[in-house]
Amino acid sequence: MALPNPGMTIDVDCTAILIVDPQNDFLSPKGVAWGVVGESVIENKAVENIAALMKAAKAYHLPLFISPHYYYPTDYGWKFEGAVETLMHDIHMFDRQGPLTLEGFIGSGADWLAQYKPYIEDGHTIVCSPHKVYGPENNDLILQLRKRRIDKIILAGMSANLCVESHMRELLEQGFEVAVVKDATAGAKVPEGDGYKAALVNFRMIANTVWTTEETLQTLRQISHR
Repeated sequence: MALPNPGMTIDVDCTAILIVDPQNDFLSPKGVAWGVVGESVIENKAVENIAALMKAAKAYHLPLFISPHYYYPTDYGWKFEGAVETLMHDIHMFDRQGPLTLEGFIGSGADWLAQYKPYIEDGHTIVCSPHKVYGPENNDLILQLRKRRIDKIILAGMSANLCVESHMRELLEQGFEVAVVKDATAGAKVPEGDGYKAALVNFRMIANTVWTTEETLQTLRQISHR
């Protein structure tokens, strides 16, 4: 029996676009994770599709939220880690010099992809405090959404079966509706499996709905013409 598709209606007063980890280490060929995620990023046109969602957020006056991933020198004092956490620290992914300095940040792996900066750095986008593992449980994303009375989320970013899926799960647990944009994300391909393919199953089983970027943009165009 096929799963139902509950769908999600867009209300511009309570809907936001959320992009997770739109950073060089994931999305640039120079990023430290490109060797495992690059093929999936290219296949999905994830860089372009994320940009299209950011542009749409501005065009249709939807709040744009960014949930970034940063590691500071003090985070290397952790005494235990999971598999991908260990990898990220080994390759110095998302490294910053500290929470109160931008020294060495511009153009680094932790920085935004250059083409996203006009959307993120316009003075209106909400950049949350960093999440440290995968989900938003330890940053201020939920607080920032609640304070704006937002309860519907269009979700995209990196990477599919890790941070994006974890954000989806926590948002749903917190009572939000979530539409995942399946081609505005990508995942690692490693000997143990394809992270993107793994995520697609859970997106479909758990989210309120799963859209393509074009379906998302079409929905927003229809709302704007009402």
